[in-house]
Amino acid sequence: MQTLARAYALIHKQSMSDFQDKARAATTAMRDVFDATPLQRNAHLSEMFGADIWLKREDLSPVRSYKLRGAFNAMRKRPDADLFVCASAGNHAQGVAYMCRHFGQRGVIFMPVTTPQQKIQKTRIFGGNAIEIRLVGDYFDDCLRAAQAFCASEGGHFLSPFDDDDVIEGQATVGVEIEEQLGRVPDHLVIPVGGGGLGSGLLSYFGHDCQYTFVEPAGGACLRAALIAGKPVPLPQVNTFADGAAVGQIGVRTFECLKDVGLANALTVPEDRLCTTILDMLNVEGIVLEPAGALSVDALKDLGQAIRGRTVVCVTSGGNFDFERLPEVKERAQRFSGVKKYYILRLPQRPGALKHFLGCLGPDDDVARFEYLKKSARNFGSVLIGIETLDPSNFDVLLAKLDEGGYVYQDITDNETLAQFVI
Repeated sequence: MQTLARAYALIHKQSMSDFQDKARAATTAMRDVFDATPLQRNAHLSEMFGADIWLKREDLSPVRSYKLRGAFNAMRKRPDADLFVCASAGNHAQGVAYMCRHFGQRGVIFMPVTTPQQKIQKTRIFGGNAIEIRLVGDYFDDCLRAAQAFCASEGGHFLSPFDDDDVIEGQATVGVEIEEQLGRVPDHLVIPVGGGGLGSGLLSYFGHDCQYTFVEPAGGACLRAALIAGKPVPLPQVNTFADGAAVGQIGVRTFECLKDVGLANALTVPEDRLCTTILDMLNVEGIVLEPAGALSVDALKDLGQAIRGRTVVCVTSGGNFDFERLPEVKERAQRFSGVKKYYILRLPQRPGALKHFLGCLGPDDDVARFEYLKKSARNFGSVLIGIETLDPSNFDVLLAKLDEGGYVYQDITDNETLAQFVI
């Protein structure tokens, strides 16, 4: 039995060594197209979490995400292909477009209708006349089916954004660079997960030489769902806020790599909390991250003592952020932090009522929204009011004054149904 176990271990070690050699060869080939992305120690995060925190800045690649790597590796191995077809929420599309122009190949790129305009425009810029963009469906899985149907009827090589051995091998070049730049294998890797291509590549490259945390948005936790089910399963619905990681079902190949990582190493983070990290990185560090790109940094808040004193590398996977979304990000961050709330207030219809209500506000409270919804009775009217403050505890003082004044109100800040209609 021990002899058999040793044989299996030897086979695994050889397989890992072969994968590492291929990833290093791919890294060498990439240097003819683009430079390595920086690995930067972040003093702010290191001090905050009591660890040696490094950021692998994939947001600084030529297409502002790591997806360029998998596209390059897969396409360089098929120089005779006449047409490449892909489905992508944005970043893989940009990588494929960039490489279609580089290799002089034609590409048809399927993207969800909900893809931010910034990513659609950049895909057109990177691909130029080499590509055609087709917008299909509201979710990634909708355009994935459309792309696969197109390949079946029209031909062309389908280039998966994650569920492809060559793409996984290409994403592993992130690990090659980390090892070269750090001078060793890090103690802990924090990796965002969409379809699992990056996580599979890094796990296949580093093996058991470091500890891992795989991070997903709470509204798109397809890895966690697969770990619980023991196989890839479709999510009943997907929150598309973190569009770069909004995948409804993890890949078959990627799950085969990740199936043994364990639930304890698969974290989910709420989208609203993710917004606080996006703003913090922008305002404190001047680093622009898209929601999926901020996942690994946000996960540090959950790791706590597990990373203290350790060397931790967070992969910031993308920086394709549409600044038209900044008001939404700020709004969600404020609501999560408890410094902005919305109420439906029953306001008496008498002279001085509004003035009396405003007198309940503290010196740090600000009315961000005030709107009469309807007159619910002859002497009362319903008002939607949004209030911002500097400290969440200020709301305790405000509500105490409202109660003392006999006001009737309802906090709708966390009522998603009402928020969709009135906020």
